[in-house]
Formats: sequence, C-alpha cells, structure tokens
Amino acid sequence: MTVCGRVCGWVTAEATECLRQIDGVQVTDEAVHIGWGESPNCQLNALLAHIAQCLDEAGLVKAWRNELLDVVAEGENVAAIERGAVRPLGLLTQAVHLNAWSPDGRLWVAKRAATKPTDPNMWDTLVGGLAVAYESLDTSLLRESEEEAGLNPEQLRHREPMRLLLRMYRQLPEGYQVENVLVNDCVLDEGVIPENQDGEVSEMRLLSIAEWWDMARSGAFTLEAELVLIDSVRLRLKQA
Repeated sequence: MTVCGRVCGWVTAEATECLRQIDGVQVTDEAVHIGWGESPNCQLNALLAHIAQCLDEAGLVKAWRNELLDVVAEGENVAAIERGAVRPLGLLTQAVHLNAWSPDGRLWVAKRAATKPTDPNMWDTLVGGLAVAYESLDTSLLRESEEEAGLNPEQLRHREPMRLLLRMYRQLPEGYQVENVLVNDCVLDEGVIPENQDGEVSEMRLLSIAEWWDMARSGAFTLEAELVLIDSVRLRLKQA
C-alpha cells in the first residue's frame, strides 16, 4: 500500500475489496494507492477517517478505539488514522514499553485485564502501549506510565534512554501487525509502588529473576513482553 505515493502498509484481501469502492483510492494489480499524486494535507486525514469508517462498517475493525495513530510512510509521519483500522491496512505502529526494577534487583510486571481486546489475562511489561498521533515517543511513554502504573516523571528520572529493540511482523486474524518495539529501563526508588489508573491492568507483581523465568517458561507473558523482558534481564545480568 502507498499513501501519497509513499510505501507504508500491507493491506488484507478483505480490506482491499472494501477500499476498491472508495473515491480517492486506486487499486491496481501491484498495490493499493491512497491519495495518489497528492501531498499530505488535511484532506488526506479526512479520507483516512472515511476509510476507517468503511472498514468498520464492513466488520473489518476488531475494536474501535476513538484514538488516532500516526501514519508512517517511508519514515515520515504523513497523516493520522483511527487505531482500530491500523491492522487491516498493515500500518507501522510504535509500541513503547517500560521495564521497572526495584533497588534490590526485582522486576515489576503487570497482568492485562480480562476486558483487553488483545491478549486478555496475560502478563506484560509494567507499562506498554502504542504511541498516539502528534506525540513524541517520550511523551507517549510518560503518559502510558501515568495511566497504567501511576508513575510520574519525577519517579522515572532514573530511566535509561529509549532504545529500539526490534520491528515485529506478524499476521493476526484482523490483519498485519507491523510494529517497532521501543524500550526504557528504569530503577524505581525504594518505596515507590506502581498502581494502575485506567482499569486495563488486573494485577501487578514484583518478581525475582528466577520467578520471572518460571512464569516466562510457562507461557504466561505476551509475545512482545517476553521479548522485551528477556532483553532487559539480559542487560541486567550483564551489568551485575
């Protein structure tokens, strides 16, 4: 798929048939083109909003979130679109994670609520979420840390620079997950106890590395969390 002539996604077959009927979209044998021959502008956002609505009406949006994510085309943010429409279009997303350690070397983890549309009741990093449109990655991480763990910027002052761990490509029932996984590690001060604020976490635990490893081997963590936590533990043990 292209947006304004720039490569940016992998559209499912079902979504392609839906897009074929929309003005402003060209479907060829090679690709789906949105806003072909145009430059990024406010009309592009309106077209993408219409596309998201059409995908939702066709039953191709797993969950409508009323949240905009950046549309990244060839490394540049060119527009924004409803979060629920991202997977059918295979658009790149940016996932920010926080690994929080206690001063004595234990790791905080969080259990996803049963109401989460993706991976309910599985264990996760303490903080993890998608960066939203028009926010820097750092701002998104701080916002997610407040919402998911009740942590303010002062409590995160010891965090390390954000790093890109990997880019994930995965086919899901609703489409394609194409995601940059970005990670911060932080040691919380003694006495700081994370507490969920948005209802998306049902439980938090402080684990020793041995306890975390037992849970990881049993398949308790989401795939993303498993990869992020393995890297964090590896770095922690290397520094020890």
